[in-house]
Amino acid sequence: MFNYWIKELRVLAEGKIEQLFSILDSSSELIQKAEDQSYLDSLIDTLSFMQSDDNDFEGLTSADAKKLTNIYADFDADQYTAETIRKGIQMAFLKAIRIDKIQANYQITPDTIANVIGYIISGIFHSKKELTILDPAMGTANLLTAIYHQLETSIGVTPTISGIENDDAMFELAADSVELQKIHAELFHEDAIQNVLAPVVDAVVSDLPIGYYPIDANAKGFETHSESGHSYVHHLLIEFGMKHVKKGGFGFFLVPSELFQTTEAKQLLKWMQGKVYLQGLLNLPKELFQNSAAQKAILILQNSGNGAKQVDPVMLGEFPSFKDQQAFTKFLTEIDDWEQEDLL
Repeated sequence: MFNYWIKELRVLAEGKIEQLFSILDSSSELIQKAEDQSYLDSLIDTLSFMQSDDNDFEGLTSADAKKLTNIYADFDADQYTAETIRKGIQMAFLKAIRIDKIQANYQITPDTIANVIGYIISGIFHSKKELTILDPAMGTANLLTAIYHQLETSIGVTPTISGIENDDAMFELAADSVELQKIHAELFHEDAIQNVLAPVVDAVVSDLPIGYYPIDANAKGFETHSESGHSYVHHLLIEFGMKHVKKGGFGFFLVPSELFQTTEAKQLLKWMQGKVYLQGLLNLPKELFQNSAAQKAILILQNSGNGAKQVDPVMLGEFPSFKDQQAFTKFLTEIDDWEQEDLL
């Protein structure tokens, strides 16, 4: 997916986005060299400095502080839209992934995929006047804020958003990004598997981390925990997420395409019975992934209650290539029809 990201960001790197990225990058490179630290930590420092009014660049020489002051002189937050800020930060984080060799679970969800998820959410909640959304593994909050802006544009609703993130660096980046975008959000610097007191919402959305959760004692309170050994963190987060969705509400999760084909899937399926409905599983195009084993899908779940029922048929399929606009548009139309005629 990394190569796809690079191609997508070349399209984004125009005008104001490129200008903002240049400011973020110049500052981060200067701080990285001066402090002998990672590019990611330097980017976090950059975002913090950019929002400070006192120009107190602690730890830097007066010469470096002067250079930073000159760099930030070109930055006026009011000259950038929230979407431009989100995309500029996203480009800088992509560089951090490359420079710092950040592990795969911290990669950003590409905008094309975020837009597809947002499109599905818009269709389901098009008649809502208010909407609450939670991401239990928000990372840098890029997916959450991308969907936030999309819903504002597509259905005219400004969602109330919340996010949970355990990693220190990811949380700081998310908090700074949300603040710069002037979005009101409730963010929790917590481990969701430790049962955070997060709000109950209309919808949960998350690009889930994949792999094993290391603390077995924390997982024991979940029905999806493994009977022996470590449990899959993505199973636990699906359960956590759906426990924080209202009756009849939805969960939209980016998951491995083979989610239900593993040995551990029996616990997930057992938990789902009588609690949630599997309403859709849509594979993303294979071209986005280095191999078929890494392919991901959009999982659509709905909580029981409030008139919810198992849809017939379940929306199953695979998106055509995003490059084939005609086939892609046709598939979106099929999703529209399914939402209106079968799901809602």
